[in-house]
Amino acid sequence: MTDVAATSPTSAQSATNWPPGYTNAPVVMLVDDETNVLNALRRLLRPVGYTVLTANGGAEALSLLAAQEVDLLVSDMRMPEMDGAQLLAQARQRWPDTQRVLLTGYADVTSAVSAINEGGIFRYVSKPWDEHEFLSIIHQALSWRGLQREKLRLEALTFKQNEELKSLNASLEAKVAERTADLQIANQELTLANEKLQKTFFNTVQVMSSLIELRAPQLAGHSRRVADVARRIAEKMGLNSAAIHEVLMAGLLHDIGKIGYGDQLLATPMAKMTAEGLSQARKHPLNGAAALMSLPDMRGVAAVIRSHHERWDGTGFPDGLKGEAIPLGARILALANDYDAVQIGTLSVKKHNSDEAKQYVIEGRSFRYDPAVCDAFSELIGRARAKPVAEIRVNGAQAKPGMVLTRDLFSHEGVLLLAVEHVLDNVLIKQVREYEETNGKALIICVKA
Repeated sequence: MTDVAATSPTSAQSATNWPPGYTNAPVVMLVDDETNVLNALRRLLRPVGYTVLTANGGAEALSLLAAQEVDLLVSDMRMPEMDGAQLLAQARQRWPDTQRVLLTGYADVTSAVSAINEGGIFRYVSKPWDEHEFLSIIHQALSWRGLQREKLRLEALTFKQNEELKSLNASLEAKVAERTADLQIANQELTLANEKLQKTFFNTVQVMSSLIELRAPQLAGHSRRVADVARRIAEKMGLNSAAIHEVLMAGLLHDIGKIGYGDQLLATPMAKMTAEGLSQARKHPLNGAAALMSLPDMRGVAAVIRSHHERWDGTGFPDGLKGEAIPLGARILALANDYDAVQIGTLSVKKHNSDEAKQYVIEGRSFRYDPAVCDAFSELIGRARAKPVAEIRVNGAQAKPGMVLTRDLFSHEGVLLLAVEHVLDNVLIKQVREYEETNGKALIICVKA
């Protein structure tokens, strides 16, 4: 039975909660064979002012999608007759502009990978969900769609203006000048929209890299530290900008394949894992690479993630590659990952200090690590650190529009809220203050002095 759970917002206040790019309430469809789950999600979304549709299965959902435009489709994985992966795959083929989010349990890693590859999902949410995280993911998915729609609008506007320019008479110089000015404005808007889309994508990658850290406190900040060290090594070795960006993205996402780990396995150093646990752990590079292979722009990143546990002497996993057969980005990431892992205790039982970690890496030259990568790392760690940026620390009540973050802003649970260099505005400040009020504890926000 189809149920229209909400309509347009009842006040201007509701409209302010919508993501950018929407003049009418965004339409969200929820699909689950369990009525209590649908009711819980519907109650969670109602205050935001979205138009919410519900369906009890894949067939009803497809019928609704054929009848009206839907901005976001949220489907459970386990459903009779048609599971979430099958539904999202059909939705992607017939309505590619509709964003897709999958609800799944931690045990459904294989199914989740299938949904990512075939259904092209934006994100997946593990059950049971955190309400704040779920609302944030919904907002991000709708924002992404809004930006894509705005990008298409601007592209259409640019195309239209180009066609108009072609039809102008060459003697109408004043008219040509006027239209050219309009075109320049449209192109500037399109450039800004593309830049915003790219920044949103990078922020989304950072958020994804933080998901595993929610369940493993010892991993807090690990992906970001690994990404930074790998990026600096790549720069030291003279890689081009595209390859450096690829290494950075792989560093942020290298542990995404651990999403399906149990809590006990996440908390166990690799040196103390049982044979069964080690067998499962060795699959995470494959799972991580598989999750990204359906994204054309991320295939290079996926290849680096797949091989970041290979070793120079051929004793690594999953493919036993040796020497230069290992992608250079993976050789860089392997060293950066181990350097941080031995310090936080996920690789060995004993936690190493920074000097011991450096020695561990250097001793692995020519058998664990590419000698050239190890030499570049050795040169880097001997350099003096850059002069720190002058900064002050404020909380939500003290924050002001125009302040620029000098560090990533994380929640008390370690979730990335805002990335470094983000410029605060009234909307963001309001959200920070609401978060502080809800959690009863102020955030520490580092901004330029």
